[in-house]
Amino acid sequence: MRFGIFGDIHGNLEALETVLNDMQDQGVTHPVCIGDVVGYGANPVECLELVRQLNCPLVKGNHDEEASTESDLRDFNPAAAEAIRWTRRHLSAEQRGFLKQVRYSRPVADFTIVHASLDSPEKWGYVFNKLEAAASFTYQVSQLCFFGHTHVPHVFIRDTDLHGGFYSKIKVQPKRKYFINVGSVGQPRDGDWRCSYAIYDSQRELIELRRMEYDVVKAQKKIVAAGLPRRLAERLAAGR
Repeated sequence: MRFGIFGDIHGNLEALETVLNDMQDQGVTHPVCIGDVVGYGANPVECLELVRQLNCPLVKGNHDEEASTESDLRDFNPAAAEAIRWTRRHLSAEQRGFLKQVRYSRPVADFTIVHASLDSPEKWGYVFNKLEAAASFTYQVSQLCFFGHTHVPHVFIRDTDLHGGFYSKIKVQPKRKYFINVGSVGQPRDGDWRCSYAIYDSQRELIELRRMEYDVVKAQKKIVAAGLPRRLAERLAAGR
């Protein structure tokens, strides 16, 4: 089976459509979403409905959670909080109810998916370094776990030691555990503006990071036209 693992879409319809088209071209048989379908971008409704139409495994991201509640958003920066309030107004009650019931983590085939960390997935901890990854490995029962949240594609590997770094392809080796960030569809933050997702070929035991250009200018114009903070549009072209 070929799993297309994607997330951190953040209401960016142009990027999502590009990724889904590439999955089809690459022979992906099973799409899998690691959350944050909404937030920041101007097409939360369209992105959520596209993901729902896939009927694929899905876990909840922090923006998904906040868009489905009436919390005070005190942990969000002003631009992100404004985008969440805007998203709440545009999602239907049914859509918000759907997001509310999504799980924080779940097994899929022979691997696990989570949006943030495995140790406390509902607290939305960021995993940028080995120390932060070590906490998740304590709770990782499968050999592979795919995650997002940082918007930075990165792999952490645990064998006799714990090490990690950026990747383009990973050959899965026995007696090792892998905690793999697939980057972001709609808002990469590694300095590369192109959308990102990963393909896991379970038969070949191979993981490949995919990067594609998309119509970023169109996505930017939509954000500005929607009255969302201009910074949310500008950062798309910088990959930050």
